[in-house]
Amino acid sequence: MSKTYTRKKIFFLTISILLVMSLLVVRLAYLMIAKSEYYLQKAEALHERERSIKAKRGILYDRNGVELAGNKAVCSVSVIHSQITDEEAVIRALCSVLQMEEQAVRKKVEANTIREKIKSNVEKETADRLREMNLEGVMIDEDYKRYYPYDSLASKVIGFTGSDNQGIVGLEVYYDAVLQGTPGSILTMTDAYGRELENEAENRVEPVSGHNLKISIDVNIQKYAEQAAINVLKSKQAKRVSVVLMNPQNGEIYAMVNVPEYDLNQPYRLVRAEDLYRDKSGEPDNGSLTEQKKKDALNAMWRNFCISDSYEPGSTFKTVTATAALEEGVVSVNDTFSCPGFRIVEDRKIRCHKVSGHGTETFREGIMNSCNPVFMDVGARVGPERMYQNYRKLGLFERTGVDLPGEASSIMHKLEKVKAVELATMSFGQSIQITPMQLLRAASAIVNGGNLVTPHFAMCVTDEKGRKLHTYSFPVKEHAIEEHTSDVMRELLEAVVAEGSGSKGQVPGYRVGGKTATSEKLPRGNKKYISSFMGFAPADHPTVIGLILIDEPTGVYYGGTIAAPVMAEIFSNVLPYLGLEAEYSEEDLKKTSAVFFEDSVE
Repeated sequence: MSKTYTRKKIFFLTISILLVMSLLVVRLAYLMIAKSEYYLQKAEALHERERSIKAKRGILYDRNGVELAGNKAVCSVSVIHSQITDEEAVIRALCSVLQMEEQAVRKKVEANTIREKIKSNVEKETADRLREMNLEGVMIDEDYKRYYPYDSLASKVIGFTGSDNQGIVGLEVYYDAVLQGTPGSILTMTDAYGRELENEAENRVEPVSGHNLKISIDVNIQKYAEQAAINVLKSKQAKRVSVVLMNPQNGEIYAMVNVPEYDLNQPYRLVRAEDLYRDKSGEPDNGSLTEQKKKDALNAMWRNFCISDSYEPGSTFKTVTATAALEEGVVSVNDTFSCPGFRIVEDRKIRCHKVSGHGTETFREGIMNSCNPVFMDVGARVGPERMYQNYRKLGLFERTGVDLPGEASSIMHKLEKVKAVELATMSFGQSIQITPMQLLRAASAIVNGGNLVTPHFAMCVTDEKGRKLHTYSFPVKEHAIEEHTSDVMRELLEAVVAEGSGSKGQVPGYRVGGKTATSEKLPRGNKKYISSFMGFAPADHPTVIGLILIDEPTGVYYGGTIAAPVMAEIFSNVLPYLGLEAEYSEEDLKKTSAVFFEDSVE
């Protein structure tokens, strides 16, 4: 019995051993044959070191093909700890050539890691000096740096990139997926200690360049607007000046200015309005700021007021109130009103800018005079519900959809909170806040025949050879308001410039429409104002609409006095540039002759 049991035990043990050995053979065959390629790659990977190659970022062009943002060849400097034979020599060389602090360099050189990047965006001439030193363990790779040929031009629109060529702000980040491209890589063989092997071929994966982007900005128009803005910033010692010029028919933005702008090639260097006042004769004192204050100052410097901040628009908003009244049929241009210089609304006395009053005037004259009591009466006729319906039609309860990051929304009363006083102040542009871009979009619909366009910059995407890959299109809400309403509003706003409060916005030879505004900033009584003017031309079929805002001017601050002339100056350059021929009236010729005669007399 025991012998039989022993034989069975030996038999089963033998079978088990054979089975295990068979499984091991099968497994070994699987690993050596079926998975040989896989494990060969894994083994090679242990002895490979990968270095990335940056892709060329796509070029940013203006509407005429002028380069606004391109690439400059630079280098990236790294160290491989295992290959360094003289740490002190490497540290001294890097500190001297790259002008870096010893502590920062030493920390990276002594780090026992595979690879440490010392500095990116090193100029080629500097990198060549390091190459000539033949320092073991120091690697120098080709790289690209974003370069902006016009420095500060349209800086708060274009934006800039980070050390890895990624978009940070502006169009650079909004269209980052289009512009960034795909990085490449270099694979080198190393020994067990991480040292690169000589006479071993490199595997190279070439980078793929990003696509190019053409935008609607025109460099020359941007320059005209920017120079005019800088001049008034200096002369009025304002906090800032913003200008937007757009085609009201399709929403293409020709220029967007926010001075003081900043240098895109040195985006972390603070620029403040007072630096422009002294014509850059002194350097900004960045050193006196704490890190947090400097960070806040940089964010404020990069901020695009035209889209990221809301404000009380003041009298330019009367165009919206007038449009709502015409749309609802509660007023005609010849309706008469009385202005004693104020209106009593509930328990409040709300004044007109003309303390003595305008007396009896028609609706047309009320717009020309920018009379608050007239618009309070008109707002009361429309009523809160219908007023808000028209705000919605003109896009004032939504973002404009402009293709820039950080767009703000409007700030409005809840409808149930709008009583007589709120309705009165809203009617002439107080107690609500909108962005400059929202105002310009609404004004475009008011004068272009009634279509609510989407303001935008992007036009098309092209490859490196200039072949068009994609053309952008943006939404248009047709017939947001009646075409007849738009026709009437163009005529009324042309009268504002020809005969009314916007007369300093006239441009000889051109029919210009527009509306002035002087809005007091919150809190009331601080005597800080935003002076503005919204203008468009030609008045019968506008191809350019513009808005200028002068924030906290010193001295005279009325929009009709200081803002309208700046827009007139811009239009006098832009309209002929766009190929719009001047048609001089006899009055225009008299004015031109008088100016010529005055300039000729010594």
